[in-house]
Amino acid sequence: MASLRMNPVLRSKTVARGSLISKRSAHDLTITSSPDPAHTPRPIIKYGPPTGGRSSDSGHTVTVFGCTGFLGRYLVQKLARQGTQVVVPYRDEDEKRPLKIMGDLGQIVPMEWDARNPDQIAECVKRSDVVYNLVGRDWETRNFKYEDVNVKAAGLIAEVSAAVNVPRLVHVSHLNAHPDSASAFYRSKYHGERAVRDAFPTATIVRPSQMFGYEDWLLNAIAQYPILFKLNEGKTKILPVHVMDVAAALDLMLNAPVTSVASTFALPGPVLHTFNSLQALVSSITLNTVSSAPTVPKVVAKAVATALNRGIWWPTTSPDEIERKYIDDLGVEAFQTPDKAKVAAGWAEGYKPEMVGIDGEQVKSWGELDMTPDPIEEHAIKYLRRYRAATNYDVPVETGRHKSPKQYHVLP
Repeated sequence: MASLRMNPVLRSKTVARGSLISKRSAHDLTITSSPDPAHTPRPIIKYGPPTGGRSSDSGHTVTVFGCTGFLGRYLVQKLARQGTQVVVPYRDEDEKRPLKIMGDLGQIVPMEWDARNPDQIAECVKRSDVVYNLVGRDWETRNFKYEDVNVKAAGLIAEVSAAVNVPRLVHVSHLNAHPDSASAFYRSKYHGERAVRDAFPTATIVRPSQMFGYEDWLLNAIAQYPILFKLNEGKTKILPVHVMDVAAALDLMLNAPVTSVASTFALPGPVLHTFNSLQALVSSITLNTVSSAPTVPKVVAKAVATALNRGIWWPTTSPDEIERKYIDDLGVEAFQTPDKAKVAAGWAEGYKPEMVGIDGEQVKSWGELDMTPDPIEEHAIKYLRRYRAATNYDVPVETGRHKSPKQYHVLP
């Protein structure tokens, strides 16, 4: 190296032998299409190291509506760390409050928006090649009802995105979205899917179950307000899923258009739980006894929730949330003991969940994304340790679970 620095002739010969200009492969160039066939396709060119990071550029520009929510913060962090420029729309009333979003400097572009203003929505999405809609409201206020947020706003985002020729749209719904559900929230989620597909026929719809994580309203709620999970005698069956797994799935869809375009994904958790089993899990980790709170009748619980919503301006619990505490997650039958009457020659009849997409398409899941979600037992200690007493804060946890190694085989 010293001789090359001192001798210009040798240095010039070395440079001549090997060009310093980096070469990119064919897979670094992606041509995107748009809902309008007449629109000019958009080229996406990757720069920098393939592993991503601060010095890389994935070539994507993505808009994430609902970026300050529970799921949105993790999705934005995953997108930005791989060199994707992310537009993060925020509401005007949150202007004085800093956005709780992690990402590399220069990759996060905050823009003001109003869910009822199509011009502001167009300004947020017109430069993006993928739009994520994570906006949702599971309680109603005087200004925004379920219909306003989960249906009208979702439909308007899809309509504006199609109008400005955004190539792809990913809409996050809920696993229990159904037009005949007893919950108004679940019904509005279904009608929101319908509004999105009517405006954007190739939209990807994602249906996660109830998520858990640092800021969740599941593990934290059980630890703080266990009486809410005594409803229905604690027998309600749910399939909790890790928020990081859902964020990773949404991140994978960014570079998997063949798999995700015009598809519906159901993303439940891998282990069936009831409210009673979750309370036992929380008790075993926090080392506190299971709450002895009584089971409140449904009518009384709804009446109390209604009074709280009318008398307190900040969100506590809503009557519809009480209703959702009595609804099992869709697909829990797959975890039940098979009916012995249907067992023939030692083989149980395979379970197929009665779930189809909004347009009748076959629903996909973790398998199509080559992902295996983690059970809640593997992560609960990280989110529940703070509820321990100081005397047993560092006591280790023994859950008795063992993750078996993944089996590999070749199909014929």
